[in-house]
Amino acid sequence: MVINAKGLDFQELNNRVRQTDEKIEIKECFGQRFIGSGMSGKDITISGVPGNALGAYLNGSTITVNGNAQDAVGDTMNEGLIVINGNIGDAPGYAMRGGRIYVKGCAGYRAGIHMKQYKEKKPVLIVGETTGSFLGEYQAGGLIAVLNLKNADKITGNFTGTGMHGGKIFLRGDRLPDLPKQVEIHPASEEEMAELEPYLSEYCSIFGLNMQTVLNAPFHVIRPNSKNPYKKMYTNN
Repeated sequence: MVINAKGLDFQELNNRVRQTDEKIEIKECFGQRFIGSGMSGKDITISGVPGNALGAYLNGSTITVNGNAQDAVGDTMNEGLIVINGNIGDAPGYAMRGGRIYVKGCAGYRAGIHMKQYKEKKPVLIVGETTGSFLGEYQAGGLIAVLNLKNADKITGNFTGTGMHGGKIFLRGDRLPDLPKQVEIHPASEEEMAELEPYLSEYCSIFGLNMQTVLNAPFHVIRPNSKNPYKKMYTNN
């Protein structure tokens, strides 16, 4: 089913998406919010630029954007896959609880903020180029990877991992950021790379990348610092 979004407000567009079980192609999207929010069992391809909260509360659908996306993609996402063939705005994966978000280009500020994990639910966010400040802020679980495939001077902005108390952040390459005392960084172990590689393989397959080329650079892992935990930001001990 093809939906031309030109002139449609976000409510009408989402009503049309919700009412069909067919594979959906949305054309001429221009800022409509909440596309696919809370939906299950959908396969949506978008040409244009969707608005904020694309795939918020997504519960088992696939959304592909042939272009850029705005803020809060995958907000509180529970399950499914979101693929962005471009750049993404601020706070992608906010409070994400499961599923995968794969971004070919860059991400803005606060990527992966409040990501969390429970039992088999493991959220994954992979960004192909760089991110803004506050990457992984208050992260409580899940996996974030930033690949810096174009070898920018800075892979992330400032305050990476601020308030982080769970999960892992993988950074590819040696251009590593300054970090707050509440987190630590170390070269990725074989076990950690084994955790990342299934998602990285899927990412490379989607975007037509050579997996071995991506792996021909060192990976580092940021984790909470158990010797200087997050609670010390708020107590005197």
